[in-house]
Amino acid sequence: MSKYVFDKTKIQSEGEIEFCTLDKITQQTEDEYLLRFCVPINHDPGQFMQCSVLGIGEAPISFCSYDNEYFEMSVRGVGNVSHAICSLDKGDRLGLRGPYGRGYPMDQFEGKDLIIIGGGCGVAPLRGIIEYLEKYRDKFGTVNNYFGFRTGEDVLFGEDFSRWQDTDMQIDLAFSDEDRKGAYKGYVTDIVDSKPKKSRVVFICGPPIMIKVAVEKLLKTGFDKSQIWISEERHMKCGVGRCGHCMIKGKYCCTDGPVFRYDELY
Repeated sequence: MSKYVFDKTKIQSEGEIEFCTLDKITQQTEDEYLLRFCVPINHDPGQFMQCSVLGIGEAPISFCSYDNEYFEMSVRGVGNVSHAICSLDKGDRLGLRGPYGRGYPMDQFEGKDLIIIGGGCGVAPLRGIIEYLEKYRDKFGTVNNYFGFRTGEDVLFGEDFSRWQDTDMQIDLAFSDEDRKGAYKGYVTDIVDSKPKKSRVVFICGPPIMIKVAVEKLLKTGFDKSQIWISEERHMKCGVGRCGHCMIKGKYCCTDGPVFRYDELY
């Protein structure tokens, strides 16, 4: 069977849906599934695809990988579209268009020390950053990952942790609802090493309250807003800046973001 390749020119210029075969689906938690499509497509960490299920609807899903041969998306079943996507089997086809949005401009961070803060399903878009760092580890300084989940049953990508640590990336875990050996009991924002340095850049993705608390802590300890990058999760609809559902202070999450430097919005 020949490998399917996206006609990216058609997708990006006309917004047409292409149907792609699901090559692998893995249940990560009670309601979170990891989908893999063996399709070579260029994208930046933090960008997203518009995913369509015929007869049900469409939803934006962020990339959670960075690889030349395939891409992955982590989907949490919380609505009609996402539940339908999570019910797919290997070999089923999903409607896709994209990639859309502005991701993390990773080349701007070369030589910097990086702090990555993720909460719950917000860890998924950050995984694309980490896999990018794996490929180009020698171009960056220290990498400290702080992940927060409710319990150990809610951990995403736990099978990747040892590999990331082998590439000299630190991982610290916090569980808000459970005591676990080797992890902090409480919120992830409590354990972040927020000592400011000009060489440090911070990436944050997670629930709005977590982002708010993390940013407040960083700013109080001396970080500048220009050192902080966030992935806004405002509800997106069309993906191309036409419907206005995702506007924040005059900017569209789907086209101007979803990745923003903090001083671009606040």
